[in-house]
Amino acid sequence: MIKPTYTRLLLTLLLTTWLVSASALVADKPLNPEIKHEQESRLLVTLVDELHYQSKELNDELSGKILDEYIAVLDPNKMYFLSTDIVNFDRWRNQMDDFIKAGDLKPAFEIFNLFKKRVETRKNHSLSLLESTFDFSEDESYQWDRKKAEWAMTEKELDEIWRKKVKNDYLSLQLLDKETDDIKKTLTKRYKVMAKRVNDLKSDDVFQYFINAYLSLVEPHTGYMSPITSENFDMNMSLSLEGIGAVLMNDGEYTQINTIVKGGPADLEGTLKKGDKILAVGQGSEGTFEDVVGWGIEDVVQLIRGEKGSTVRMRVIGEDDGPDTPPTIIRIVRDKVKLEQQAAQYKILEIKEGGAQHKIGVIDLPTFYLDFAALRAGDSDYRSTTKDVKKILETFKKEEVQGVVVDLRNNGGGSLYEAINLSGLFIERGPVVQTKTYSGKKDVKKDVDPRIEWEGPMMVMVNRFSASASEIFAAAMQDYGRAVVVGNQTYGKGTIQNVMKLADYIEDNEEELGQLKMTMGQFFRINGGSTQNRGVIPDIEFPASPGSDKYGESEYENALPWSSIAPSDYNLYADLSDEIVYLKQRFNERSKVNFEFDFLEKENQLYQAEKDDLTVSLSAETRQQKVKEREQRKEARKVKRKAMLEATEPNPLLGEITVLVDSAEDLIVDAEKESSDKATQKIAEKDAQLIDSPNDKEEVETLQEETDEEDEDELYVDFRLHESARILSDLIDFNQRRLVAKHDKNNDEEN
Repeated sequence: MIKPTYTRLLLTLLLTTWLVSASALVADKPLNPEIKHEQESRLLVTLVDELHYQSKELNDELSGKILDEYIAVLDPNKMYFLSTDIVNFDRWRNQMDDFIKAGDLKPAFEIFNLFKKRVETRKNHSLSLLESTFDFSEDESYQWDRKKAEWAMTEKELDEIWRKKVKNDYLSLQLLDKETDDIKKTLTKRYKVMAKRVNDLKSDDVFQYFINAYLSLVEPHTGYMSPITSENFDMNMSLSLEGIGAVLMNDGEYTQINTIVKGGPADLEGTLKKGDKILAVGQGSEGTFEDVVGWGIEDVVQLIRGEKGSTVRMRVIGEDDGPDTPPTIIRIVRDKVKLEQQAAQYKILEIKEGGAQHKIGVIDLPTFYLDFAALRAGDSDYRSTTKDVKKILETFKKEEVQGVVVDLRNNGGGSLYEAINLSGLFIERGPVVQTKTYSGKKDVKKDVDPRIEWEGPMMVMVNRFSASASEIFAAAMQDYGRAVVVGNQTYGKGTIQNVMKLADYIEDNEEELGQLKMTMGQFFRINGGSTQNRGVIPDIEFPASPGSDKYGESEYENALPWSSIAPSDYNLYADLSDEIVYLKQRFNERSKVNFEFDFLEKENQLYQAEKDDLTVSLSAETRQQKVKEREQRKEARKVKRKAMLEATEPNPLLGEITVLVDSAEDLIVDAEKESSDKATQKIAEKDAQLIDSPNDKEEVETLQEETDEEDEDELYVDFRLHESARILSDLIDFNQRRLVAKHDKNNDEEN
């Protein structure tokens, strides 16, 4: 099945707009399409056919895929429909294309109305199961991921699947030391909320799900937003940003982290990751948690938001973690995302290895930003990526920095204008990127300023979440031979989207219509190749983080393929082939003694071995043993890291790295230290009171555990950045030896 794309994302955005209403629909009241939906359906087909960069013919072959995708949007885990339902829907398999062209949406609504009934039935069954007694000593398992499973044949078979689901939900809470009454109360609320979310959907929502089942199959970044989704998109995303600096999404059951905003509270805390699933939210540094599984995203946002300076706690598990994974508790001090925290920051590192000593400047670039409003208003003091980086480079020169690392990890892009201008700081005038539109028109975007702000050795760091403008900059530096690129393959998004209001294409329209986001062009490197699908391949690749292979444009089966056009006319800055061979050799030697890379390789092996295991034991003893094994691995890494940091003599190959300057230090609110101080203070207070109460002892043990976790955080080392600095140090040595050899050769020739 095609990977869920824009359809699923818009499904999550809808969840941010639903409001509790006294006129909420009852479960058995069917929804019907509106007249405007017929109009929008026909118009969308025309616009995609005429304007999409690489449209896909809407025919019988695509029709069957649309049906499958629509069913997957409604019931992705095959927990509601029966196989008999799917067979019944198959009568429309070759007609979905005709329905969309004609604006006939009755079959789509018929499917949804049956889905709504099935959800209500499952809710009632789940609530009845909570009245039974579960035996957690039995050796049975639950398949928590059923995306590739067969549909249940009968109600009885589906009842058994749900018995195991409810038993698993119960056990997961029991392992968190919840009391029986609290577990039943939590799960009762969870199942009722999940059903109510579906019950509260409107006809606009159903149309959006269905039409995006078609549009997402055309291409991943093409999709439709209903009027209310369009109206609330910016507002709701800003609501998500106000609390912790994270954009949320919802997969129908879990609220997940979609994006972490650079410079925001969550980013500065450092633990939360893209894809993490939020299980519960707590207020303040201590206290109870509110279970949020099954909640609408707006309600979760309301819990996470709060007064600046206050603390929110979240129980989270990773995107690929099964129900047997113990949740991590993350504490974040709420704050607004400041412009300064999203702007470029820098560090100066000192690298000592053998007899060599080098200063390396690191520029951390969260996004490609530009204050368009100030620029248009003629304000000469407008804020931009290029202006800020230029100032940093001036600082580096004053501090006699010998090499520069541009860190683009997790940089999702931004202003194309800034990507071009930033490239101009490191090259003479020349092309930076090429574009091609749906009409076939080609254009070359150039840097026209001949000045170079930094001529010394340079490196660009990227990872799987470096996308769009980041890829344009990294590709240009690589193509010019201006920098060595290190890290991991980038995301691979090389397409251009426009947003169109459907109302603009219909005369005398009085209905409130939605918008179409559509791919209308593609970026190409100056060497003629595209960043689309393939991304930028580093010259030196680091081991990837477990699960990162699931991200990227290449993971979409219907993504636009890699392609190429004629190269631009540009002058190579340098041929770095010899340098890269040497740097790889040095990197490989260090990797053998750098336990961080060794540990990462082992984690990847473990992930590969377990990623296809979609079941979880319903035995309490087995689950507890898995928790113990995870804790042992975590402790082993902590011990090794501590030993390395405390070593009196650094490893000769790894050398010694010291942070001389960190511009971000003044911007970071050290919430972890504050929390740690409070925890330590409370422990001291309790000790002074000669604890007698079992509850008091429990609280102190919990506080001590929290303090231990914070101590571990202090041992964190950005080993990828450190290794990048070592590689750049090697490049500086290589260049110096080459200059000496050239000088000696010239002297010999003169003599």
